[in-house]
Amino acid sequence: MQVILMDKVANLGNLGDVVKVKDGYARNFLIPTGRARRASAANLEAFAAQKAELERIAAEKLADAQRRGEKLEGASVTVTQKAGVDGRLFGSVTNADIADALNALGHDVAKADVRLPDGPFKTVGEYPVALGLHHDVTANITVVVVGEQ
Repeated sequence: MQVILMDKVANLGNLGDVVKVKDGYARNFLIPTGRARRASAANLEAFAAQKAELERIAAEKLADAQRRGEKLEGASVTVTQKAGVDGRLFGSVTNADIADALNALGHDVAKADVRLPDGPFKTVGEYPVALGLHHDVTANITVVVVGEQ
């Protein structure tokens, strides 16, 4: 199926690109989330009329993400979790826990923005974490996991 991208999509294309994707990917993900439209003649004309507005909105999103990234860069957040005497946690610290801790500090971060490539943290310690605020903006923070008895 051919679709028009309404936003930048990782490993696929930028705003306005007409790309061919599998039908299920388009029907189940791209179109319902508003990241793409079917590449029909009517939709191509409508996109051409809206292109300037969509580019302005995309630039605003990027500027907002850059501003948030500058505020978050190098920040440190502490997460407390029950732990045993050997430092292993009774559970784990997930991206949702980190996002909640950052939101409590006044930062606007969704749990999907927190990138944990090695999975959740299962021991106390200090961990570097990357936040993907936008396709082109990442911020590096430090998460300190503290155990409570």
